[in-house]
Amino acid sequence: MTFGSKDDAIAWLSARRAEIEMQVWAPEVAARGAASRTVPTFQAYADVWLETRKTKGRELRPTTRSQYRMLLDKFIYPTFGESRIDKISNEDVNDWYDVVAPGRETIRAQSYSLLRTIFASAASERPHPLIPYNPAHIRGAGNTKRAHHVQPATLEELRTIVEELPDRYKLMALLAAWCAMRFGELTELRRGDIDLRTNRVKIRRGVVRVDGEFIVGAPKSDAGSRDVAIPPHLMPLVKDHLSKYTAAGRDALLFPASTDDNRHMAPATLYKVYYPARKAAGREDLRWHDLRHTGAVLAAQTGATLAELMGRLGHTTPGAAMRYQHAAADRDAEIAKRLSALVETSDANARLE
Repeated sequence: MTFGSKDDAIAWLSARRAEIEMQVWAPEVAARGAASRTVPTFQAYADVWLETRKTKGRELRPTTRSQYRMLLDKFIYPTFGESRIDKISNEDVNDWYDVVAPGRETIRAQSYSLLRTIFASAASERPHPLIPYNPAHIRGAGNTKRAHHVQPATLEELRTIVEELPDRYKLMALLAAWCAMRFGELTELRRGDIDLRTNRVKIRRGVVRVDGEFIVGAPKSDAGSRDVAIPPHLMPLVKDHLSKYTAAGRDALLFPASTDDNRHMAPATLYKVYYPARKAAGREDLRWHDLRHTGAVLAAQTGATLAELMGRLGHTTPGAAMRYQHAAADRDAEIAKRLSALVETSDANARLE
């Protein structure tokens, strides 16, 4: 076979060498298999891939599957959908990447990352790969800078936001911040998940809304299933909320829809009361999810270790938890002040002598 570039040839050769080292190289069998089968179009392969895709042995989350479908339909299929998957070259991918989603860097990176992953699956099909190599290898193309830089809320801003919210929403904001809970975890929270004996909230499920339907499922990772200690100053509010705003029974939702105690709250319902509250606090930039970020920073400021933060936030990797450690700068400033205090104390002692 021939290749469009030297890099493509090197990638193909590296894959074959790996097969030889693992003693799985079978060129005659591969040739017979390739000659006797029909190679699918990219869309035909990707549709099956999406339906059967799993990550770490788990089914894709509904929101992830919906996002992948959108990226395929809008940004990938128009270019590659009707092409045979083995006929798409490195140059084709480069040309597509140069023009896809102009001005939308996050979408562009997500689309490329998905395209590359699908090609990687096709190149690793067994017993016969559909393509000899992955044609998507643009360095850094799947990465994007965070567009939203979070400035955590101060305690005074948080206090103002809570005061401005209607009473039935106050605890929801407090748990989002002080227990660093996600919106989907909060809106699936039920009476039985609050342990008043140990003052803990048990997070075992979350809910997402996909195409207008609420879907309840397990957290996206094993670490997401966790028990979080509720700060003692919130416990009177927790008991009051359970008494006034939560229906009877262990399965009663703590924060249901405003018109039906048995239905989940829609994000739009919350935003109607949250947006005026954050405006009153002078923080129109503060997204609801940033309250969770705020809670993580508050926990870091207490001296919580990285492992403790990971457990409280439900993260599996240190990198994920470290994104929330804005407290480092504030702590560093405090350390600097204390260093100066040492000097001042030393000077004062010297003068006394």
